[in-house]
Amino acid sequence: MSTAFGLLPKQDRTMSNKTNPKFTGINGHANGLNGKAYSPLSEDEEMPLSQTLPPSRRLKRKKTNYAESSSEDDTPLASSPAKQSASAAIAMPGAAAATTVQSSLASKSKRHAAKKEESDDEQVFKKSEKKKPARKKAKKEDQSSEDDKPLATPKPPARKRKLKEESDNDSSGEDEPLVTKPSARKAPAKKVKTEEGTESPAPKANGKAEENGKGKGRRKKKTEEEEEEVYRWWDVDPNADDSVKWSTLEHNGVIFPPPYEPLPARVKMKYDGKEVTLPLESEEVAGFYAALIESDHAKDATFNKNFFNDWKVILKKHPPRESVKITSFEKCDFRPMFDYFESEKARKKSLSSAEKKELKKAKDDMEAKYTSCLLDGRKEKVGNFRVEPPGLFRGRGEHPKKGTLKHRVRPEDITLNIGKEAPIPIPNMPGKWKAIQHDNTVTWLATWTENINQSHKYVFLAAGSSLKGQSDMMKFEKARELKSHVDRIRANYNGDLRSKLMAERQRATAMYFIDKLALRAGNEKGEDEADTVGCCSLRCEHVTLELPNFIIFDFLGKDSIRYYNRVQVEAQIFKNVRIFKDNKEDDDSLFDRVTTTSLNKHLNSEMKGLTAKVFRTYNASATFQRLLDENDLKNATLQEKLNAYNKANRLVAILCNHQRSVPKTHDQSMEKMRQKYRGLKYDRMKLRHGLFGIDSNYKRMDQYKDDESDIDDDWIVEYEDQLKAKEIEKAEKKFVKENEKLAEDNIKPQGESVLQERIKHMEEDFKRLAKERGKTVASVKGNKTPEKVMESIDKLTDRIKSFKLQMVDRDEGKEVALGTSKINYLDPRITASWCKIHDVPIEKLFSKTLQVKFPWAMDVDTEWKF
Repeated sequence: MSTAFGLLPKQDRTMSNKTNPKFTGINGHANGLNGKAYSPLSEDEEMPLSQTLPPSRRLKRKKTNYAESSSEDDTPLASSPAKQSASAAIAMPGAAAATTVQSSLASKSKRHAAKKEESDDEQVFKKSEKKKPARKKAKKEDQSSEDDKPLATPKPPARKRKLKEESDNDSSGEDEPLVTKPSARKAPAKKVKTEEGTESPAPKANGKAEENGKGKGRRKKKTEEEEEEVYRWWDVDPNADDSVKWSTLEHNGVIFPPPYEPLPARVKMKYDGKEVTLPLESEEVAGFYAALIESDHAKDATFNKNFFNDWKVILKKHPPRESVKITSFEKCDFRPMFDYFESEKARKKSLSSAEKKELKKAKDDMEAKYTSCLLDGRKEKVGNFRVEPPGLFRGRGEHPKKGTLKHRVRPEDITLNIGKEAPIPIPNMPGKWKAIQHDNTVTWLATWTENINQSHKYVFLAAGSSLKGQSDMMKFEKARELKSHVDRIRANYNGDLRSKLMAERQRATAMYFIDKLALRAGNEKGEDEADTVGCCSLRCEHVTLELPNFIIFDFLGKDSIRYYNRVQVEAQIFKNVRIFKDNKEDDDSLFDRVTTTSLNKHLNSEMKGLTAKVFRTYNASATFQRLLDENDLKNATLQEKLNAYNKANRLVAILCNHQRSVPKTHDQSMEKMRQKYRGLKYDRMKLRHGLFGIDSNYKRMDQYKDDESDIDDDWIVEYEDQLKAKEIEKAEKKFVKENEKLAEDNIKPQGESVLQERIKHMEEDFKRLAKERGKTVASVKGNKTPEKVMESIDKLTDRIKSFKLQMVDRDEGKEVALGTSKINYLDPRITASWCKIHDVPIEKLFSKTLQVKFPWAMDVDTEWKF
């Protein structure tokens, strides 16, 4: 990480070019929800695992000899400190002072009149995709009032985040900004009719015009479905009562996981070497652990202890049938169950394509009615409609409750929120809903309380829904609004750094850390939660002073990710921290006069809706915009542009401490990329040799002189053997699929001789390649002209250069999680505008999921700036 951090320009380094943060690994688990609302695009899904051992507590601090000063700033400002409980927070290293963006740099948005044509480089790299479906012609009806209806139904009132329970991305209340109406740009709605009584020409779908709305049923149905999903809420006038989120709401509730399927009678766990027959209730819980015995969880003492304690409670109610008393965890052998689960995985993996498709279709058909709802008459997708199955809580990092049993959620645990006129859905398992309510001021569809941390779980609309989109837009608009206030706010807290009141001086110092280091504010926590802290809950042990003016931060942030940063600070900040630490023990709170609530209240007084999270979002987006603008990409290739973008994204992720441990498969994937890289060079070598075979004079040309120096004869032999095996395997799979298709159509399948004939031709080709080894001439398939061969060589050369850049980009990003900042902290309009400026296809940077999540950001023009 230190190397990547060093890539920042001087003005972007935290506070000193001597900063050298180091991260070491600790065991962590990525699958736990950690008490957060379950959401497919929540921030937690992108958060990295733990990376270091927690700093030891109650260490005796060494007395530091500080330079004496006659300034009044060194005078103690208040009496003995009060202790304060810890709180959870994400650790985020420093935003530079240079992240301030002058408001004059932002220009008003203008709408594009037409899209630019893609460059040749784009065409090479762009994935094949379908064109936008045609909008159906409006039908003439003499006596119909439908012609007067607008294309988009009136937008439900703008969303207002006023309840903590409504947030499915963050569980900490301090991160919920107060809502102000966004200064959203209005885009003209798409028109169907040009004038009353006349129709506009229908656009083409996939290059083919549809006449009078006719076409294949499948195409027509798909087009209608896609059009239903497009609701341009950002084009609708938002002036309405923003306390009401919807008028009508109808949905089918949630889908519960299937009941437990007992293991075959032959599969039993062992206790003290003897097989044990367990009742279904006890067997199910034992299976939860058995499935994990080869994972890091089973090596964790806390995980094992919590599991065994909870399992013993189940065993007491449902004891083994052999009257065996299970009292020792060490005598339990779950291996037979694990082996059975692994064999089932292998069996499912070996199913034919047709069988897998059939299973998927059955699953999709069962879930179809739960995937969407009707919101104000519009069909909108539901996000997390599946209730989590029972299992063992995995938590994040050093969570004290990891391994605890998650109980099965039943209808009696769930409260539904629907419209008054909507029918009450019937659960897909026996039982009745806990309660039915009709609250149109909230956006959740269902809620329940989980048994691990007693936290509330919610079902919300999908990330691309109108309500979610409005929330995202308002979040980034709030961060943009901070641009016009940030200079004043910084001047105010810099003035308070010398306040005679301890509370004000502590608050100003905390604001300095939140602004410059992008720390989270922190929140109140219980004793049974992981020992993670934020700015307001820092303890004296987490902060070490080093002369002349360095502060070393070392603590566990959110998800038990270690935050280590040695940063040079202003002299007054150094003095303040020294005063705050005087006469305190290691486990005393550093900011004993500041709480998260009081800090956010003060921030809100500086700017309505301002919170610590808004600072983090502002610093991340402003820095990202500046880093992108610093790059000169005038004559860059597409891959060079992508690398520049990813580098800026990576630096912001480091800034925000979005670290991750190196993936276990990284070395393996890099080796595959190196093999592919050599394979591309091999292909280029064969083309060069083929060109020389046509005319040896081409050997004298400079662009064809250089050979592929990292490809030796031994590698070529091994590569061609591997290539031959892959080609034969590919041919065999293709042959099987062809016969499966013929069988579906009741046609006699092909005989084995067809496959053998294909393999014979392949072997002849590879014999020819073997004869050409070590020679500088080779045969060319298809009787290509020299011009065609040279064109292929040039394209392959460009592809090799591009792929090498991809390898560098992959390796440099191995310790950084880019997704978290993309989803939560970087205004998507920055990316959309940058892509239009540099003719980069948006799908190269935004997955389909992100494009669906941020449709409102795709219309910005090239002049838009954060």
